Amino acid sequence: MTDTRQVVVVTGGTRGVGAGIARSFLAAGARVVICARRPPDEPVEEAGETAEFRPLDLRDAEAARVFFDEVAAAHGKVDSLVNNAGGTPFGLLAASSPARQSKIIELNLLAPLHASLGAYEMMRHQEGGGSITMIGSVSGTRPSPGSAAYGAAKAGLENLAGTMAVEWAPAVRVNTVVLGLARTESAALHYGDEEGIAQVARTVPLGRLADPSDVGDACVFLASDRAKYISGAALRLHGGGERPAFLAAASVNH
Repeated sequence: MTDTRQVVVVTGGTRGVGAGIARSFLAAGARVVICARRPPDEPVEEAGETAEFRPLDLRDAEAARVFFDEVAAAHGKVDSLVNNAGGTPFGLLAASSPARQSKIIELNLLAPLHASLGAYEMMRHQEGGGSITMIGSVSGTRPSPGSAAYGAAKAGLENLAGTMAVEWAPAVRVNTVVLGLARTESAALHYGDEEGIAQVARTVPLGRLADPSDVGDACVFLASDRAKYISGAALRLHGGGERPAFLAAASVNH
């Protein structure tokens, strides 16, 4: 019997937000392929299904092209790509080398470009086309002290997605999930201990950090037929954003 399930690729899907995205697609009944430079510490599983891992360094454009050729050969198609791989350590610009900043931009902007080009070559020839979702960041929509190159790359990523949505229509839809503060296994590196995480969560109007499953649910929606007329969009997934600092500083009770 022919397997008609969607085939979804999630970059950086071995841990954190990426693993959460992969699990959401597994729960929705998709066949999921995750890629990263190193395998996951434990299998990424949900609903009795396990994501397939394939090693890939997305900074290598040719390796990305070959990767999508191999996925399409193994599964017959690539329905959806979620460009999740990325990230950055904290570091002020003046205290960081140009080479380090270049690597951050390479990982967060050029790598998604390489993956998208590889996926597009598969999607544009198949019936029904496909969808690409970029995992952006609020760091790309506001000043981002301590992660300047990351913020610049994420701003570029959202612009790139909008251009792809125009150039690759109608075969391929391209959207961005603009993610706010999220809680993963590495949250302590960014926000401190449990009390620090709780204090940060209180700055979010909805009162908590995003869970990886929240991001996964948004990605499943954007890849589905329920979103078949959505392309070039930027979905703000930030729990209401950030309460303006001046309100806390003002003497008037808000």
